[in-house]
Amino acid sequence: MATISDIGVAAAINILTAFAFFIVFAILRIQPVNDRVYFPKWYIKGLRSSPLGTGAFVGKFVNLDFRSYVRFLNWMPAALQMPEPELIDHAGLDSAVYLRIYLIGLKIFVPIAFLAFTISVPVNWTNNTLEHSNLTYSDLDKLSISNIPTGSCRFWTHMVMAYAFTFWTCYVLKTEYETVAKMRLHFLASEKRRPDQFTVLVRNVPPDPDESVSELVEHFFLVNHPSNYLTHQVVYNANELSNLVNKKKKMKNWLDYHQIKYSRNQSRKPSLKTGFLGLWGNRVDAIDHYTSEIERLSREISLERDKIVNNPKSIMPAAFVSFKTRWGAAVCAQTQQSRNPTIWLTGWAPEPRDVYWDNLAIPFVSLTLRRLVIAVAFFFLTFFFMIPIAFVQSLANIEGIEKALPFLKPIIEMKVIKSFIQGFLPGIALKIFLIFLPSILMLMSKFEGFISLSSLERRSAARYYIFQFINVFLGSIITGTAFQQLDNFIHQSATQIPKTVGVSIPMKATFFITYIMVDGWAGVAGEILRLKPLIIYHLKNFFLVKTEKDREEAMDPGTLGFNTGEPQIQLYFLLGLVYAVVSPILLPFIIVFFALAFVVYRHQIINVYNQEYESAAAFWPDVHGRIIVAVIVSQLLLMGLLSTKEAAQSTPLLITLPILTIWFHLFCKGRYEPAFVRYPLQEAMMKDTLERAREPNLNLKSFLQNAYSHPVFKGEDDSDSDEAPEEFEKEPDLVPTKRQSRRNTPLPSKHSGSVSSSQREAQDYPLI
Repeated sequence: MATISDIGVAAAINILTAFAFFIVFAILRIQPVNDRVYFPKWYIKGLRSSPLGTGAFVGKFVNLDFRSYVRFLNWMPAALQMPEPELIDHAGLDSAVYLRIYLIGLKIFVPIAFLAFTISVPVNWTNNTLEHSNLTYSDLDKLSISNIPTGSCRFWTHMVMAYAFTFWTCYVLKTEYETVAKMRLHFLASEKRRPDQFTVLVRNVPPDPDESVSELVEHFFLVNHPSNYLTHQVVYNANELSNLVNKKKKMKNWLDYHQIKYSRNQSRKPSLKTGFLGLWGNRVDAIDHYTSEIERLSREISLERDKIVNNPKSIMPAAFVSFKTRWGAAVCAQTQQSRNPTIWLTGWAPEPRDVYWDNLAIPFVSLTLRRLVIAVAFFFLTFFFMIPIAFVQSLANIEGIEKALPFLKPIIEMKVIKSFIQGFLPGIALKIFLIFLPSILMLMSKFEGFISLSSLERRSAARYYIFQFINVFLGSIITGTAFQQLDNFIHQSATQIPKTVGVSIPMKATFFITYIMVDGWAGVAGEILRLKPLIIYHLKNFFLVKTEKDREEAMDPGTLGFNTGEPQIQLYFLLGLVYAVVSPILLPFIIVFFALAFVVYRHQIINVYNQEYESAAAFWPDVHGRIIVAVIVSQLLLMGLLSTKEAAQSTPLLITLPILTIWFHLFCKGRYEPAFVRYPLQEAMMKDTLERAREPNLNLKSFLQNAYSHPVFKGEDDSDSDEAPEEFEKEPDLVPTKRQSRRNTPLPSKHSGSVSSSQREAQDYPLI
């Protein structure tokens, strides 16, 4: 079992590691050659110019101002200087609200830690229960509830602390929920005009033998939204075209690389083998090979583009429908359009840069089956991962390793080796096991068919949190306890096992301390170093960059990574709330993590990250809900622990806590969550009225006309396509209405001629 000195050595290792990362970062960030790596956001905004073009030759690459090396930590106060309103303008509401999660951690745990170390720790320490037991324990465990004797009246202290911690946490959560809801509504009211404010996504358009999807969509909305409908864009299955464009882009990069290589050494033309990975096959001229490949792909792209335009099967039963006002879009997005609730399904369209175009080609009817398949796959992934988790936990116990491998005992007992194994290796091993998990979960979310990047990230985050809860938290406690107390389980009666488990749960605090230091402290410090983007940028800069535009494209600002960052934060909320009562020694380590992460990520948001989308903090209900789950789990585990301690008189009083917490969650859900899932018609009307007053001659149709065209039709990803095809520049050519049931359209199609008498006398009959 780890001692206080072992934890001290582990803490020293991780503090030194984090400090080393900060030193290296402070040196690298002030070098002119790295300017685009550590300040890419300012380049993207056009507010920073490259220092490579000025000064002496050496000064273009190395910072010769030695005074700047002395002020190597000045980035920390600089990261805190930007006010929150300015931060929202600079980086968006999503980024600003994401930082508030770290602030919530500090607001919750700093007062809780003060109260716990003032009251709970002295109550736990002034006992000698563990000294007279046959359990394996450390000095740290004396600070936990495990050191309280069975049946002691001191458990009333822990019950009172549980109530105090719950009430304080709920108070902070309510305050933050209210604040973020106000921030969201203010942001929506004050932000600039965006296409998604006027647009809904319509899915499951029913087939019609007489009309195309485009004609059907236009006629449906002219009938049912006659005064608000403006235009629409049908959804095309352009996945194959997108793949071809991406392949062509990669070929161009290789061609650029070989052309630059040849320009530097014209005595030898570059060549390659055409076989697998260039390991075998005929050797050919590399420049000629990639030139011919690009020409071939250009022809395929042209054919595929024509195929999409002319093939009705390439049109999906979905469309982006835009309205004349935000109010009209809000009415359509938040109401049922047809008697049949399974067709003409409407919802707010993601903003154009948030759309995940590949999934729009997935048939809507297959989504349920896809989500069932992924649910089963996730179940097996989660529970089969218990095997490596159990192995990792075995590394957390020196005595267990010595019993299994006695010949290693002389080496393991060396102080440095023992401290490293006990305080560093388990955390880093678990971190390695989890490296590929986010990518796997993101692939699962994509397979499920979510149509926006924000929804993909939120679903991946939810699954990552569940995975960490079961494997990292519960798995670490259960498998660690079984390994740690194996001898006790074998030599005692079955009735004593629950008691042993209950006592051992707080003893896992040692492992979680090491995990927080490795994953939290060193991990956050490693984030600011940006070692991978730094290496990739310089490789691209050396091999591929020819122009200033190429250098800009070589930058990789990255994003916050909500799908990985938020579940990690939630794990620390869970650990802090669970162990606040039973073993408060975790709290200082968690507070250090939240403080360090807040400063680091604020710096990254200001200078580095470039968000792919803006959801106006739509993720906040998920954040709130997961913290509530952590509160309830902490209460249930405390009840289970006290039940093994024969604290029968205090345990029933704890039953009230989960009930009160659930009631509090339902109150917040009803009071604040609607601001995150619906757009108030009052807000929409106010914004529309102001816009009409300020811009009476606004041509909204031209603003929305091609907002939701697939990127490959806009020429964004294909340099040969300087402009979109004519078919996508204008509205689809609509023919006069062919079906009798459609001749009651109150407003004529642009291409249907004059208004007939039946149209003048028509009523708004809904189409189903």
